[in-house]
Amino acid sequence: MLDVRFPAGPPVPVDDLLDQVTAGGRLSVGDERIRDFLTAFGRRLLRPTLSRRHPELGSLGFFLRRSELLRTIEGLRGEHVRVPRGLVFHIPPANVDTIFVYSWALSALMGNRNVVRLSPRAGTVAATIVETLQETLDDADPIVAATQRIVCYDRSESITATLSTACDLRVIWGGDRTVDEVRKHPLPPYARDLAFPDRSSFAAVRATAWLCAPRATRQTVTEGFVNDSYWFDQAACSSPRTVFWVGSRDDCDAARADFTTHLSRTVTERGWAVDAAMAVEKRVSTYGLAADGSAGAIDFHGNALANVTLATAVAAPRRWLGTGTFAHARLDSLTELVPLVGRRDQTLTHFGFPRAELLELAQALAGRGVDRMVPFGDALSFHRVWDGVDLAAEFTRLVTVSA
Repeated sequence: MLDVRFPAGPPVPVDDLLDQVTAGGRLSVGDERIRDFLTAFGRRLLRPTLSRRHPELGSLGFFLRRSELLRTIEGLRGEHVRVPRGLVFHIPPANVDTIFVYSWALSALMGNRNVVRLSPRAGTVAATIVETLQETLDDADPIVAATQRIVCYDRSESITATLSTACDLRVIWGGDRTVDEVRKHPLPPYARDLAFPDRSSFAAVRATAWLCAPRATRQTVTEGFVNDSYWFDQAACSSPRTVFWVGSRDDCDAARADFTTHLSRTVTERGWAVDAAMAVEKRVSTYGLAADGSAGAIDFHGNALANVTLATAVAAPRRWLGTGTFAHARLDSLTELVPLVGRRDQTLTHFGFPRAELLELAQALAGRGVDRMVPFGDALSFHRVWDGVDLAAEFTRLVTVSA
């Protein structure tokens, strides 16, 4: 049985759920009824009572503005006719509560019927989202409730297999292991997977730009870095784990010291805290880097911030080391990143580099890694192009019409 979270209802067998969604009605790409619902939902998320308590919901509400939805639709216009893919089955991660909404909203906007599997381990933010969706449903066109489902079930091979057999597109978030496990369940011959496996991200700062920046700018940039890193306990794929300092050794040492002062103060002022268990895990992880020769020095600033000086830039860790743990390395130039980047590297957050230099880096990487380059503070800002994939386009099919 499936626990139906949206629209609210009693548990149902998976076959009954599929019958309901399949018979729910027909939507088109950019369907106005879905647009109205998403816009109203986004406005509710932007209410101060929600956005102040959960800033990530404010970002989600901003993404769902009517103008942004229209921009997404307009960006898909071309010589072919776009139609929905059909039934889309979403399997989001449990540790990033908002990601399922971005995926589902874009798919619904493209006219698809959707089934989203919400993990029983999802947090309070996910529960708040579902409650807000339910509130918004009161004034929505009935087709929204008829074609969209958010369900909750614990690990179940049979349910996942049944939903996989019925879908036209399966969207898998949550890491390599999840992708491998879900792919054991076959899809119909005409269906396909859209998978988002394990990724890691890093930051780069030009030391002289940091040292020359006004104090107010440095504070604003630091606050953006804190948002990038601490909102999801640094476990989001786009949260930076290593900071590369670019410039001379003296400049990099001075810039890093000043950055650490700002970072420590901001974390304290924001009230970000790390419990004892996480503090112990951070020490185990960082001392492990020292034991294997990757770390040259470790510096703790309370439980919430730990800095690791890498022995070499090549030693940059990809695995999560614990909330508020950052590795640091120095480079002479931004292009020294090229041999260090791998396919798992997703987002480069940056400060102090002109667009031309970033474009040069993107060309030099030639697809070997890094799908996003964004300023500090934008690491968690979702865009329809994610991991190098245009999600809105993936959620549609193209029909060629010749007269």
